[in-house]
Amino acid sequence: MPTVLIGPESLRGKHGPYREILASAGFNKFIEPPGGPQLTDDQLRAGLPRADAMIAGGEPLTAEMLDLAPNLRVIARTGVGYDTVDIAAATARRIPVTITPGTNHGSVAEQAFGLLLSLTRDIVKNDRMIKAGGWDRNLVRPIRGQTLGIVGLGRIGRAVAARAAAFEMRIVAFDPVENPEFDARLGITRLGLEGCFVASDVVSLHLPLTPATQGIINRRTLALMRPGAILINTSRGGLINEADLYESIRSGHLAGAGLDVLCNEPPEPDNPLLTLDNVIISPHLGGIDTKGMADMAELAARCVADLWLGRWPEGCVVNNELKAGWTW
Repeated sequence: MPTVLIGPESLRGKHGPYREILASAGFNKFIEPPGGPQLTDDQLRAGLPRADAMIAGGEPLTAEMLDLAPNLRVIARTGVGYDTVDIAAATARRIPVTITPGTNHGSVAEQAFGLLLSLTRDIVKNDRMIKAGGWDRNLVRPIRGQTLGIVGLGRIGRAVAARAAAFEMRIVAFDPVENPEFDARLGITRLGLEGCFVASDVVSLHLPLTPATQGIINRRTLALMRPGAILINTSRGGLINEADLYESIRSGHLAGAGLDVLCNEPPEPDNPLLTLDNVIISPHLGGIDTKGMADMAELAARCVADLWLGRWPEGCVVNNELKAGWTW
């Protein structure tokens, strides 16, 4: 019987449709170590040699780790990012890497707006002040009528755009892939990347982390943003040079930032962003509300089951070049 290594803490030892999908395909053996949000290095080293398939969270699956898994036939990521997986190494070992498109875009979009509203309405600040005995009704900043710049207009970016329209925001966006019908429906103006920074009161990042996007938010691009602008990042921490962001906010150029992701997670205690009241940070949970996680787990399980049963999970495989001639 094939064995599945389960990475995400929210799935380990839990029943649900994802497990029923795997069981119906013949997967009845699971490796589910106890512990934190993702598997530790030691848990990976213990589990990978016994795994035929893995449902992965954010575990770093390097070439070295994959060398420990001679029987591994698929890595099914719960999410759409795959920067923690060495795709070249997986491809060289003929291991398909799958993602779960269309399952958590609504959750991430809600998190982006939760961060934005927390900043503009002073929700966190006022809560702390009232609990400390204060009662200060300072005027807060509206988002209606403000310009939202969406950098990356894929599924998540489009979900953010739909919510921005409901909040009566103007929307500009950067993305190399055109979608004129969607743009017309929501009144989106397409701009170049720098133009998007210049035109926006709020910039929301929805890009994958690649060598081309690493550190795309830096001293130069932050200087392009309007004085008093807000930055929201629910994508990947590596998109931002955190030292440059800190200086931009500390100097007063940016009004604040809402971050669901950081370069190091959890952050080091001396990360200067933790000292700023106008930076709100959440623990990389944008894509994992209860519905989003269940949907991701179900699709990841379907990818594993399909491959085991000889079906290629179209639209989900990152290294699709393996399709020709691939067998379990």
